Amino acid sequence: MILTASLRGIPPADTFGYKGFDEVNGKEVAWNQVDIDDVLQSPQQLERLYTEVHLLKSLKHGNIIKLYHSWVDDGSKTINMITELFTSGNLRQYRKKHKYVDMKAIKKWARQILSGLQFLHSQSPCIIHRDLKCDNIFVNGNTGEVRIGDLGLATVMQQPTARSVIGTPEFMAPELYDEEYNELVDIYSFGLCMLEMVTCDYPYSECRNPAQIYRKVTMGVMPASLSKVTNPEMKKFIESCLVPASSRPSAKQLLKDPFLASPSPLPVNTVGPQVAHSMDIDNPHRISFKLKVNDDKTFKLIGEVEDNNSISMTFLFPDTAGRKKNVHFVFDLQNDVIPSIAYEMVEVIDDLSGEDLLPIVQLMEQLIARLLPHSRSPSSSCHTEFTSTLEELSGSSSTTNSPKYPLESGMFKVLTEVTGIGKDHGAGESLVSGMTIEHNRVNCSHKPGSSACDCCKFSNSLTLDGLRLSSMSSLTQMEKDLHNEELEQELVAIDCQYNECIRELLRKKEAAIEYAKKRWASRKVDC
Repeated sequence: MILTASLRGIPPADTFGYKGFDEVNGKEVAWNQVDIDDVLQSPQQLERLYTEVHLLKSLKHGNIIKLYHSWVDDGSKTINMITELFTSGNLRQYRKKHKYVDMKAIKKWARQILSGLQFLHSQSPCIIHRDLKCDNIFVNGNTGEVRIGDLGLATVMQQPTARSVIGTPEFMAPELYDEEYNELVDIYSFGLCMLEMVTCDYPYSECRNPAQIYRKVTMGVMPASLSKVTNPEMKKFIESCLVPASSRPSAKQLLKDPFLASPSPLPVNTVGPQVAHSMDIDNPHRISFKLKVNDDKTFKLIGEVEDNNSISMTFLFPDTAGRKKNVHFVFDLQNDVIPSIAYEMVEVIDDLSGEDLLPIVQLMEQLIARLLPHSRSPSSSCHTEFTSTLEELSGSSSTTNSPKYPLESGMFKVLTEVTGIGKDHGAGESLVSGMTIEHNRVNCSHKPGSSACDCCKFSNSLTLDGLRLSSMSSLTQMEKDLHNEELEQELVAIDCQYNECIRELLRKKEAAIEYAKKRWASRKVDC
């Protein structure tokens, strides 16, 4: 990384900020220097500092500013940190620029900030920001996404409580002055951030100096700007963050607060015909796909490569009232499975239904394939149980009476366990009668000895209890005529990938069931 820098605004007291340019990757970055002279009193402290900086670099979350590179300068007693640059500025600047902001936008920002705090506080050891304020929360004006930044003053807790006073007086919790505190000081600061977002006033701006702020905070006197909050629910929510630490909720608890909850879902329209994806490319590492599900619903997925193993994604969708919403997450290419992530989104987000599952999966696959085309290589040894089972049901591949893949095994066993189809059928009702199966044999030009997944191609469609699953191996008549071997190989790889995904879903289901059994067994023992 080769950097050139220019001064970026007026830096905080002991922090120097620059706007830099990464000449290797051709992008602007933020370059911060933090004075650490006071904490470098021994070799042990220096070693701990190196450990902390390394940990901060490893943090990957959709609501935490990405740290690209960092180093400690022993000579100048500073930490240098190169982070991503948000050109829309910080939340304080953004709020002053846009005077009229709907309550829904403020709630959305609050959820994102709390999500970032929950991530920091869940690390082992716990990470406290200690200087959270609107100046340290940065905004992407195009998406409304916010990220917590300026982690240079954060500390890694290796003890139950921390013992150093760092922060901005207007946002400091009372216990910070006693030098005995935990991660809940960030919740206090978050409450004051909410107050500033609502009123556009800096907390305790009525005070003339830090001494007056100290007296008010330690005596439990609320900022004067709190009286400007007219919404009783918002005021109650802010006040819940400013109570004494013993009663103060955690970030996880606040995320479950009814005040931040989405409105109750309304009936969702049936998914209609889908149109082709449209794609926008900002740069080779950040693209977006749109998918029109029906006349009233369009999904958009934005993806940005973080490294070779992860992609930061933002999913934009309309709620039941037609208003735009979004959710941020990081997709781990090594551990995450696309259908699993899509299923979790549908389960958690009230505005999505089971009918949205397939479009979300398609968007994620398209985006990952375009961003990292070589991230998943097709396996020549995989077996497409899905198409093989369809072939056996049609009787086209075997002259024997007993099928190669009985209905109790393979893909149909997976579908039965995942969806419940096939259970509790009457004696005269078969599993096949519960679904519609259509398939057409595609001519195969492979040599004898090819694997089953190389030789068997089907255009198939399953309707399972109203849920329509379209196989990605479907071929049009034009594609059949073209005999496109490259396309066939790609379809084989997709077939294999879906089979692997279903097996992974089943494995996760079994693990969850086992965990639930153990948990209930332990509760029974405790009773």
